[in-house]
Amino acid sequence: MGKITNEELLTSIKAKFEADVTEISEPFGLLTFETSREKVIELLTFLKTDPKLQFIYLSDLTGIHYPEREKPIGVIYHLHSLVNNVRVRIKVFVADSDVHVPTATVLWNGANWMERETYDFFGVIFDGHPDLRRILNVDDMTVFPMRKEFPLEDPNRVDKRDYFFGR
Repeated sequence: MGKITNEELLTSIKAKFEADVTEISEPFGLLTFETSREKVIELLTFLKTDPKLQFIYLSDLTGIHYPEREKPIGVIYHLHSLVNNVRVRIKVFVADSDVHVPTATVLWNGANWMERETYDFFGVIFDGHPDLRRILNVDDMTVFPMRKEFPLEDPNRVDKRDYFFGR
């Protein structure tokens, strides 16, 4: 089977999920769009099981934090259709007061550790995950280090003042 184009892929997705696919773009040729957490598993299932599309490989699942957005916490899925040699990126954004997203482990066992890492660093709770606990940080940590909630440097440090550097 040959390569499927982004236009053909988007047509297939919109035929089934027209109102549920928003913010469509193609940065660097990678078809990217957003959907809701209520529809994400149905959409991922369609992409994986459709005989024409066959996005059987979850190459990455991670989080992102845009503090200026209404829904600042995002989960990003990167899928690869090996037979069509095409990739797609799906984003789901949630409010920081309600960070629940359904688990993708029902589709890919490999999502297990990726979701644990995303929980560990961004605080996203994957509902239905078989073993959601910290994977890299200490268990009693109360913050999520990849969220942009703290200044990058301590403003009170005197050793970083401009006059030390001739500015």
